[in-house]
Amino acid sequence: MKIKVVRDILEANQRIASENREIFTRHGVFVINLMSSPGAGKTTLLERTIESLKDTIPIGVIEGDIRSSIDAERIDKLGVPVVQINTDGACHLDGNMVRECLGELDLSSLRLLFVENVGNLVCPAEFKIGEDHKVMILSVTEGDDKPSKYPLMFRESSVLLINKIDLLPYIECDLERIKSSARDINPGLEIFEISCKTGEGLDRWYRWIKENLSS
Repeated sequence: MKIKVVRDILEANQRIASENREIFTRHGVFVINLMSSPGAGKTTLLERTIESLKDTIPIGVIEGDIRSSIDAERIDKLGVPVVQINTDGACHLDGNMVRECLGELDLSSLRLLFVENVGNLVCPAEFKIGEDHKVMILSVTEGDDKPSKYPLMFRESSVLLINKIDLLPYIECDLERIKSSARDINPGLEIFEISCKTGEGLDRWYRWIKENLSS
């Protein structure tokens, strides 16, 4: 019975996510589902990305957190439309949560929509929301064993951003082990080494966004 219930939940979410995707496609909005563990740097990456691209690409953001609007307030200061979703305990966003907040965004005025998912390396990978791509951030401070421990997240993502590389001189983390393990799971995974603090590597990430927007 438990297996059937879980299957029913996932199938229902998939239907709603597919409907969301139709809505985004109709409005010409490219959607990135941004995932990571807490503290890996999702919001900082969004800030840097928005600052770099907002003058040429109309951007909107959906912020997902269990509680508070701290991250949405940070994004709001950048002058782009932002909507906060509080899950009140749920460890991920799903298609229905995203659907319910779409009326608060003028999709016809957007070209790029970021959805910052709840900080978690498990559940967000299981639930589609209508995105074009899932993008994962992994901080080097989390260690180099995460692909082996959380394979679904790496399998479902199109891009892996390895963040905080400016801290590598001070910690033990094998970048090559991360990349090799991640590509064993997902051979097509794009991997960018970045530092949101120094800006290193971010140009490649911006270029990936622009190339996919035009494709």
